[in-house]
Amino acid sequence: MGKIRIRTGRGTGTIEVDNDPKKWSGDEFKKIQEARKKAAGNTRVTSGRGTGTRKLSDMPDPKSRPDTKGMTRSTGRGTGSRKSRG
Repeated sequence: MGKIRIRTGRGTGTIEVDNDPKKWSGDEFKKIQEARKKAAGNTRVTSGRGTGTRKLSDMPDPKSRPDTKGMTRSTGRGTGSRKSRG
């Protein structure tokens, strides 16, 4: 495991962090997330300004990101556009 630099504070600063898969997204993170969800079991969390509760085991699985290849993407300040490369 090495160190990588990430941007902070609206892109004005950088910090070095360990290259740990637990901190990032992707397929490996989804597996870690699923294991955490099973370990939490019947733990309840509050939502909606504290008016509702839900079991962590009842939370839905994360959806995969839709493919945007070939769709039009706005550029600049909304004045230009280009096709997305995927």
